[in-house]
Amino acid sequence: MNRLTCLMTAFLSASFLIVGGCKKEESTAISGSPGAPTRPASKELKLFAWTEYVPQAVLDGFQKEYGVEVKYEAYDANEQMLAKVMPGSDYDLIQPSEYTVEYLLKNQKLLPLDKSKLTNFANLSPDILNLAHDPGNKFTVPWMTGNVGIIYNTEKVKEPITGYADVFKDAYKGRIVVLDDSREIVTWAAATLGVQSNDVTSDTLKKVKPILAKWLPLVGAYDSTDPKGKLRTGEVDLGVTWNGEAARLLAEDAAAGTSKWRYVIPKEGGHRFIDSLCIPVGAKNIENAHLFMNYILRPEVGVLIAREYPYTSPNVKAREMLTAAERNNLASYPTETSFETFKDLDEALIGDMDKLVTELKAR
Repeated sequence: MNRLTCLMTAFLSASFLIVGGCKKEESTAISGSPGAPTRPASKELKLFAWTEYVPQAVLDGFQKEYGVEVKYEAYDANEQMLAKVMPGSDYDLIQPSEYTVEYLLKNQKLLPLDKSKLTNFANLSPDILNLAHDPGNKFTVPWMTGNVGIIYNTEKVKEPITGYADVFKDAYKGRIVVLDDSREIVTWAAATLGVQSNDVTSDTLKKVKPILAKWLPLVGAYDSTDPKGKLRTGEVDLGVTWNGEAARLLAEDAAAGTSKWRYVIPKEGGHRFIDSLCIPVGAKNIENAHLFMNYILRPEVGVLIAREYPYTSPNVKAREMLTAAERNNLASYPTETSFETFKDLDEALIGDMDKLVTELKAR
């Protein structure tokens, strides 16, 4: 689904929202800093963020310390978030990916940060700061970063997998899971032609069409939410997915003393995402938004987020608190350091990507 379609339709349907988040596991709230914290005048914070991405303990700890109730609504695509924010909203914090930050800034939909209130900002890794989507991080505080790679079951897939073309083979028909994301899928095929993800054009789409026409009939499942579940149960044996999903399978391996799963960054090049907290235009609780951003930048809070959602923590102080096994998980913290980050693309091109993949999936 592209942004244009979402902007016209998604805000009309309450089905796009998951109120309160999708994961509410019982956990112990984080204790606050020594001494009584200053209580803000407002007692509310409206957070609109990705599904299964915000630990309940973080919300509980923040409320316990500051007396602020976090009203958490969740979405599972940047486009769904845009459909609510672009027409105007009163959310205090949103959690867009880097190319969506770029889009929001182009449309003057974000408020600048008051860095004097972000005393824990120095805990962030320099490699995910001052990037093209927000030079100087004037509008964004990184929440989580990660990558897209290949995971496969070595007990079922005997040949080494090094790139996208190794995944989409006739021998694995019906045994492949991939992200349900048209832009991702198109850029994988483009990468096999030596085209970088941000250099995709209408001409590129013509060139990748026969590749995708061969690949997509081999796919057994499209899943951006829980691909690890299908891999774990044996419904599929390999796929292209978020590193945090793969990290959980590798962690299970380590705990069991086995080496069943292998995760690799495609030889054609890896894609890195950066999801950040931002204050949208229309926010009413700006003080609380800054308090929450500074709170999640504490090492003890960052490590909780990293453990519950083992992508790649942007908080270097939090990483130091992880166990050696957690830091050595090659899905969470790969040795590769060269990644490409998505940029905002022309609306029509995004629509063409969606149309191409949708048509080929239907065959």
